Amino acid sequence: MTDQIRGVARGRADVPLSILDLATVSTGGSATDALRTSTDLVRRAERWGYHRYWVAEHHGMPSVASSSPAVLIAHLAAHSETIRLGSGGVMLPNHPPLIVAEQFATLHALHPGRIDLGLGRAPGTDPATASAMRRGDADAFPEEVAALAAFLDGEAPGGLQSYPLNADRPPIWLLGSSGFSAQLAGMLGLPFAFAHHFSAENTEPALELYRTRFQPSQWLDKPYAMIGVNAVAADTSEQALRLARTTALAMLRLRRGRPSPIPSPEEAEAHPYAEVEQTFVDGYLRNVVKGTGAEVRAGLTALRDRTEADELMITTGVYGGANRLRSYELIAQAFELDLP
Repeated sequence: MTDQIRGVARGRADVPLSILDLATVSTGGSATDALRTSTDLVRRAERWGYHRYWVAEHHGMPSVASSSPAVLIAHLAAHSETIRLGSGGVMLPNHPPLIVAEQFATLHALHPGRIDLGLGRAPGTDPATASAMRRGDADAFPEEVAALAAFLDGEAPGGLQSYPLNADRPPIWLLGSSGFSAQLAGMLGLPFAFAHHFSAENTEPALELYRTRFQPSQWLDKPYAMIGVNAVAADTSEQALRLARTTALAMLRLRRGRPSPIPSPEEAEAHPYAEVEQTFVDGYLRNVVKGTGAEVRAGLTALRDRTEADELMITTGVYGGANRLRSYELIAQAFELDLP
C-alpha cells in the first residue's frame, strides 16, 4: 500500500502537489455552480499534473458544498481517470465507522487504487449542528479509527462484517491541526496530513511530534507527512491579494458566527473593518501563499523546505469558479507539473 500513499514529484516540484477542495460557493452563485467548478477542476487537475484531489467535510456553512465527501468523490471519480481521490477528511465523530467503511469500500471497488480515506476528529461545524447529527465524542477517535480499519480489513470482532469486502482497501490517513492526531498517526504508522492552512503556528511542532513518535507498520516504513496550504495565484500580485481578501472576509464572518458565501472582491474591499477585524484579516493573509505563479512557486518551495513536508495540498477558496481554476492552472504552469 506504500505506493498508494507516497506520491511522485512532477516537473520542477520537489514533492507531489495536490488539491484540497471545499466546493466553495460564492456570493451570487449556487451549490450547483460550485460543484460544476469542482467537476471541471478535477478533470483539469488530472491533465495539469496534480497528484491527488481531496474534498473536505464541513456542515452548516453556506460557503461550502462538500458536506458529503463520499457522494462527491463518487461523482468526481466518474469524471476523471487517473488522479487519486479522497476525503480531507471524513469527520469520524459524525458517522458510525461501519457506514464509513461501507462507503469507502464501495468507492474502492468502483475505482481500485484511486481512493484515499482521510479521517478527522473534529465535527467540522458549530456545536448546534454537531448535536443535530446525533453523533459524538472526539475522545473516542482512536477506538473509532481502529473499528473502521477492522471493518475494512474484515477483522471486526463478534462476527460483524461490512460489505463490500475487497482484497485490499483504501489507505487511511489521519488529519489534524494539533498534536493529538499527529501522535496517533505516528503510533499507528499511518500517513498524516496537517492543516497548516488554518493552524500555521502548530505545523512544525505537530510534524516533529509525528516523526518522533512514528512506528513502522505494514502501511509505511517511515513517516509521510502532507500539509494543507492556502495558496492563491493570479496574473498579477495585486489581483492575487485582492482575491485572497475574499476568503479572509469569509473566514472572519465564520469566526464571528455569521457565515456567508465567499464575498466578491468589491464586497471585501468595502467592508468596514474594525481594528480587531483588520488584525484577524492581516494574520490570515500572512499565512496565504499568494502572488503570480512564480511567486507562489517560490513561497510553496520555501514552506516545503522549512517544514520538510513530503507533499503539499493546495486549497484555494476564493471568489468565483473561474478564479479558482486559473489559480491552480498558474501554479501547475509555474512548477511545470505536466512534465514527468
